[in-house]
Amino acid sequence: MQGPAIVNIINFIRAVEPRVSIDLVEPVKHQVELVRHHRFPATWLLQYDALIDDRFTRLLPRNDPTQDIGIWFEVVQPLVEAAGLKWRGRYPWDWHCEVGFSVGYTPEERIRLADVFMERFRSVYGSYPRSVGSWFMDTVLLAHLADRYGMVASCNCRDQWGTDGYTLWGGYYNQAYYPSRLNAFMPAQTPARQIPLPVFRMLGSDPIYQYDCSLGENGQGVITLEPVYTGNGGGGNPAWVRWFFRECFRQPVLAFGYTQVGQENSFGWKAMGPGLTDQFNHLAGLVKDKRVQVQTLAESGAWFKSSFSRTPATAICALTDWMNKDRKSVWYNSHAYRINLFWDGPHFRIRDIHRFDETYTERYLSAVCSTHACTYDTLPVVDGFRWSDTTTHAGLYLEDAQGRELTCRNEAPVVTQSGDSNLTIAWKLDDDHSITIHCSSESLAIQCDLAGWRLRLHHAAEASLPFTRVMPDHLDLCHEGHNYHVTCETGTCIRDGKGFRLEPASGKLVIRMGSMELVPPSK
Repeated sequence: MQGPAIVNIINFIRAVEPRVSIDLVEPVKHQVELVRHHRFPATWLLQYDALIDDRFTRLLPRNDPTQDIGIWFEVVQPLVEAAGLKWRGRYPWDWHCEVGFSVGYTPEERIRLADVFMERFRSVYGSYPRSVGSWFMDTVLLAHLADRYGMVASCNCRDQWGTDGYTLWGGYYNQAYYPSRLNAFMPAQTPARQIPLPVFRMLGSDPIYQYDCSLGENGQGVITLEPVYTGNGGGGNPAWVRWFFRECFRQPVLAFGYTQVGQENSFGWKAMGPGLTDQFNHLAGLVKDKRVQVQTLAESGAWFKSSFSRTPATAICALTDWMNKDRKSVWYNSHAYRINLFWDGPHFRIRDIHRFDETYTERYLSAVCSTHACTYDTLPVVDGFRWSDTTTHAGLYLEDAQGRELTCRNEAPVVTQSGDSNLTIAWKLDDDHSITIHCSSESLAIQCDLAGWRLRLHHAAEASLPFTRVMPDHLDLCHEGHNYHVTCETGTCIRDGKGFRLEPASGKLVIRMGSMELVPPSK
């Protein structure tokens, strides 16, 4: 059972760049030429200022079913003024959150901005767009675009902490999800609270190194498929690009594998040209060998909606290391949670677990963002980035009964799929004992044949942890005022300092992630 390997080419287009003097038309011209040369389907997302500027619209192919023209929903001065609102920005496009994004406006203003944008698009192209993208969009806007205009696909930024002032953390790590009507970043669990507009995660994050990038610093660095990044890792490095495509689509991916190729025109052609040209050449070879398929964002959204009634389970299995440091990473996502398993040579830890709960309301559902920065997040159970410092890498570590770390044999884990949503990861410890982790859409099962093993949370001394109560059969947690819990169906939870440890029963732990019921807080 192999899920398809899907690539979206998404280029989004701005008409103004106040930070630097740069030719914004040249990149679009060359991107169109590249797409035509390779005969690739592609998606072009126009910011409102580009939509009303025929320097850009005349470049884009019209009446071509392989070319999807949609909208990039950042808020710019001409859009605000067309909606009868007052512009508050420093420049005609201002990237600060309280001005340049929908969260900086009241829900009623967001709908007005969307209606003006959609009607102007229809006046230019004769129909409403099917695709929309932004670094982030609030749930009011997403629901309106889905319910009123029948949008079929959207895209938002990858997970990042503080980069450019935008924090999106703990979400569905790659691929795509159906968002909650209370939180645009949170996968829904039930049809009643689900917006029928899949959100695809952009930019192609390095599954091994992006998570810990710039650990201990203010914000993260960038190791993504964006072609302007030409350092050791990134989309401007041909060797990294080939490694990324191999690992990103390594089976099993469960429902499907996915990444996005493309670049915003704000970077200019000189910066993006060499990397993007190389990526297109490599992608052409993968398509010829039938290893991937290139689709428009709208095509992928329509396929997703016809294939899945709710967010499916997906995986990313990076079992080789482009830096040759013997690090490996497996990501598993479902409608209920995400988890990351991480090997650093002989050392193993569960680096990340975040719960998904459709009732966790986003900060901007009714409130207006008034700051330069903003935050979207989910519910942490293990947060290996935020709970670490420069000396302690947080996570759940394997230990023996005396609290000594159990190290692993120097070989890649074996990852297998069963059914549509189950992923099993198996490997050997140094002493030849076996460990298996089985991820299913609602729960996590861990089994080891070594007597006395356990999992213990390691964290930085100053880390702010969400645990309010540790009971033998569950953990109570509270994040941003929202209570949630994780149930230990097999095994025992034990308080350990500010954190906890998990001790198995008959060599096995079963942790349920999917229950939405809240445990009453202790008195």
